[in-house]
Amino acid sequence: MKVLYDTILKATYTGRPNRFVVTLDLNGESVLAHLPNPGRMWELLFTGVTMYIVPHDKPDAKTKYRVVGIERDGVVIMLDTNYSNDVAQHLIENKLIPGWEEWRVVRREYTVKLHGTSSRFDLLLTNDKGDEFLLEVKSCTLFSKTGAMFPDAITERGRKHLLHLKELQNEGYHTGVLFLVQWDRAQWFLPDYHTDLEFARTFKEVAPSLDWKAVAVTWDETFTMPTVTRECSYPSSILDTEAHDSGVYVMVMHLDHDLDLEIGSKGMMHFKSGYYMYVGSAKANLTKRIERHKRKRKKMHWHLDYFRGYCEMIAGLPIRTSWDDAECALADAVRGVAEWDVPKFGCSDCDCNSHLFGMTENPIHNKAFMDVIENYRMNKLDALVK
Repeated sequence: MKVLYDTILKATYTGRPNRFVVTLDLNGESVLAHLPNPGRMWELLFTGVTMYIVPHDKPDAKTKYRVVGIERDGVVIMLDTNYSNDVAQHLIENKLIPGWEEWRVVRREYTVKLHGTSSRFDLLLTNDKGDEFLLEVKSCTLFSKTGAMFPDAITERGRKHLLHLKELQNEGYHTGVLFLVQWDRAQWFLPDYHTDLEFARTFKEVAPSLDWKAVAVTWDETFTMPTVTRECSYPSSILDTEAHDSGVYVMVMHLDHDLDLEIGSKGMMHFKSGYYMYVGSAKANLTKRIERHKRKRKKMHWHLDYFRGYCEMIAGLPIRTSWDDAECALADAVRGVAEWDVPKFGCSDCDCNSHLFGMTENPIHNKAFMDVIENYRMNKLDALVK
């Protein structure tokens, strides 16, 4: 079995200065490592988690090391997207993907021209009948307890790619996508309609036309080529009920100084410096609501409008759901991981004590908070998976 790396070291994650670099503790020494996966990975990157690194193979590299993997709940996860095509080829050629046993790889990085436009695909497959299969390979690192979703950030390029695959299929080509789910506990797979609703809608439209699969793979600390644990199910009915531009959200903000501020009819309220989490809902146009909250210049309407002008916006986290009581339930869950709240803020139309909560640490890097988001975005879907 092929081993991908000669020397693998364990280090402890301490930070991420930018999308492509992480800081690590390697045997007591602080080092930088290149991260060859630009995804957000908010559900994986927490201070103290174990990462797997290798010495950088490029002498002129800006970092001495390169990240290849990470652990979640004791499970080894591959992060090095440079090897996605190698893994896909290994699984296909060893007939490890259910339903694709007839195919074999004949070329990598294959280019097709259609109506004057050139597109390059990860793999070209063929079978004994001489049929050709254009395949794209995607690495999925967004997981819950038993589910997986893709992507973890908005990808207009990925959405257009799906449409192009369908167009090629309509022209007589055999096309598809292989999602390598780097989490052997995953049992189901869906497009991430919380993060990228348009990608999810496009996926729902084209999926019946494409030959695609999502397979959960198993890695170990040697990073030997993985095995396939299972083909993930596709509970598409969830997209019919849940993938709409409505639901609840959490706005994450940072206030760098103590502040006394008049909040509409509520009067003067005190806010201490720190990170804040505001829970709200929108029965329609959830995306526009979040974008409005991100802007500083606007007509004052909600309590948050008054507060927003004094703090830095970190992120808006949509949770698209058909659950009617989700806002107050989510507020209660966020309250359970927060260090303080601002009484009577943002809850004029319900019985909650507050919908604005604070903590000293950035919630995006706080595992307890991100577990709440994961629970409402993904774990609660387990009950809907058939």
